[in-house]
Amino acid sequence: MIPEGHPRRRVLGGLLAAGGAVTLAAVAAPASADARTGGATGATVVLVHGVFADASGWNAVTARLLKAGHQVIAPANPLRDLAGDSAYLSSVIATIPGPVVLVGHSYGGEVITNAARGHAHVKALVYVAAFAPDEGESALQLAGRFPGSMLADALVTRPLPGGADADGYIDPAKFHDVFAQDLPRATTRVMAVSQRPGSLGGLAGPSGVPAWKGLPSWYVVADADRVIPPALQRFMAERAGSRSAEVKGASHVVMMSRPDAVVRQIDAAYRATR
Repeated sequence: MIPEGHPRRRVLGGLLAAGGAVTLAAVAAPASADARTGGATGATVVLVHGVFADASGWNAVTARLLKAGHQVIAPANPLRDLAGDSAYLSSVIATIPGPVVLVGHSYGGEVITNAARGHAHVKALVYVAAFAPDEGESALQLAGRFPGSMLADALVTRPLPGGADADGYIDPAKFHDVFAQDLPRATTRVMAVSQRPGSLGGLAGPSGVPAWKGLPSWYVVADADRVIPPALQRFMAERAGSRSAEVKGASHVVMMSRPDAVVRQIDAAYRATR
């Protein structure tokens, strides 16, 4: 574990406030001919998870979107560094025919902000308790703007080979109270032991020109988030000109605890692309 006061721990405390939703998977299904989606001509919704997480954190949202006839992909986010993670998502986007709606949770918001550039078929961005950085900003810089995150005191690290960097995790004993306090403890115990880490050095990378400056965006503010302070979420949503919806009492994993609220924002973005 990195000792208290160590510079890397301070970086970690801010950076991994870019924390994420929750497990790996890629789910895709063709749209139905539902009048709401317009069948296979509708946009593909791409769900991007963040740190401490994988794509299974989107399961409740994915199930609802598929039931409504949407085309959905929930790729695994590598969580190695912002530039590399964004390039990977960009490569996924390049394979999708037709319009795309990008949805990012937590650190996944940074990734969609950068990966959307250069893809004219990306029509909208949806931020779910997520970072929406401006050019040159990192999660570390943003996380320090407002008080309220409990993440720094809950972090543990594991050195990477060579010792030049480390991966960060949330202490399993603190995972429920910090990351997902509105989910059952039986659920968060499983999430805690299966969480995916983020590389500390990699997560320090500055963001590029933000796609939200040229694309319409929507934001889901988690009112009781203990990872990314709600005040910071409101600030980023207002700055990006996002159409914002606040979910009272929702933890950082609002897409798991309040999936219907998240789906409503995704659906609003989807309909706007038509």
